[in-house]
Amino acid sequence: MRPPFCFAACFFVVVTTTLLPAQTSAPESRAAHAYQAAEQAGPLTVTAFLDQFPKGADLHIHLSGAVYAETYIRDAGQDGLCVDPTALSFVKPPCTAPLVAAAGLSGNLTSANQELYDRLIDSFSMRNFAADESNGHDQFFGTFDRFSGINKKHIGEWVDEVASRAADQNEQYVELMETPIYAHAKQLAHDNPLNLDFAKYRQTLLAVGLHDEVFVDREDVRAAEALRHQIEHCGTPQATAACQVQVRYIYQVLRGAPPEQVFAQALLGFETVQATMDAQEPGFLGINFVQPEDGYLSMRDYTLQMKMLGYLHSIYPKVHISLHAGELAPGLVPPEGMRFHVRQAVELAHAERIGHGVDVMYESDANSLLKEMAQKHVMVEINLSSNAGILGVRGNMHPFPLYRNAHVPVALSTDDEGVSRIDITHEYVRAATDYHLSYQDLKQLARTSLEHSFLPGASLWASADVFTAPAAACKGQPTGDDKPSSACKSFLDGNEKARAQWELERRFRAFEAKF
Repeated sequence: MRPPFCFAACFFVVVTTTLLPAQTSAPESRAAHAYQAAEQAGPLTVTAFLDQFPKGADLHIHLSGAVYAETYIRDAGQDGLCVDPTALSFVKPPCTAPLVAAAGLSGNLTSANQELYDRLIDSFSMRNFAADESNGHDQFFGTFDRFSGINKKHIGEWVDEVASRAADQNEQYVELMETPIYAHAKQLAHDNPLNLDFAKYRQTLLAVGLHDEVFVDREDVRAAEALRHQIEHCGTPQATAACQVQVRYIYQVLRGAPPEQVFAQALLGFETVQATMDAQEPGFLGINFVQPEDGYLSMRDYTLQMKMLGYLHSIYPKVHISLHAGELAPGLVPPEGMRFHVRQAVELAHAERIGHGVDVMYESDANSLLKEMAQKHVMVEINLSSNAGILGVRGNMHPFPLYRNAHVPVALSTDDEGVSRIDITHEYVRAATDYHLSYQDLKQLARTSLEHSFLPGASLWASADVFTAPAAACKGQPTGDDKPSSACKSFLDGNEKARAQWELERRFRAFEAKF
């Protein structure tokens, strides 16, 4: 059997890929020394140091999994739902015994209700598995059905929770994965069997009214953003820090469904994102396929689904694609099931970003795949806690350092911070301590996150994934300066991505000025 993590020549020492700036400023040097001192003192000191370290973006985060269990219990109470104390899940009323009214699990709890409240949090999260992070696959994915059934009117509150948590940790941008309404598209797929001539099948679905659901899906996030801004008092003197967190959305497609439904929902997603982009409004920016990659239909139809995406990409080339691929580990699926997922996501589906990519070194000719990803600047969204909890992959069995050695761009993300009971700072601390990252490595990760965001416009940086020289319009002045030149300001005003990257550099300057 081939060594799973050898390619070309085996690397046993992590080689940093950080590109150092031409000249390190004195504040940056002092911050780096402070970080080194924190490292020597231990993980808790690193946590304190990284709490307000500017983290850029979280590009791989599911809205439903980002909300903490306590919030869902409160919302279920407001919605009049019941709790099944045996299944530890929400069910619809009436709440007759043995069911318990969720409303009774807030306020002043009795000792009996406190015990149920605690068990419910464990059921909705990985809290019981936090100690050794073993055998967590079924627990992790099983949580979503247990806390389902809550009214979608709460979405704006959930977005506020995510944005507020991001603001507390000096994170400025998130791309939330969300599954909008697709019942009409599902019915149309059921009524119109899949035609493997994708062009004809697309025309069939559009002709019978699939596009009618686009407005509903766009309105889904408009309403969420409106409620979020109301909660945060944005635009008023009472505005909270969360107002400064940019939120955009990724359209989730459920890969564990029959192929005709996957195509119909994906087509609806592409139509929705394209309409959002045409209107130049914030909202959905891209597409992702979700649900367990090891599921029966996910495995059986994987290549077919990648071909679907390749076709839709040819029709909607401006719609961004990020894909869960390689969220697999030995034993979870047969060995042949781990030989092609990341490659097909890149080559057939034209994915710009890969979520997880844990099994990359088990793919056929892993070395050439890494080279291809580096050349195409395909970024990998690294979810360390999620991969440990679901797959049992951690430490030197995780390909994170190998991606970096191969110059494949990587950034840290949380995946489902509510289910995992973590936040983005936790992921930075885990990466820093497990892989002995330098201060410059951490800055590279934060910069990479915004470099590969789906925000519209050009990058601040002159060369892709090289964070040493800004674009010509901003050349010759400190990045992140409060008063950019007129040419630079004009460039930033016209490019939303560059503007977000400039803000990250400003935050770095402010953070480092403290040392």
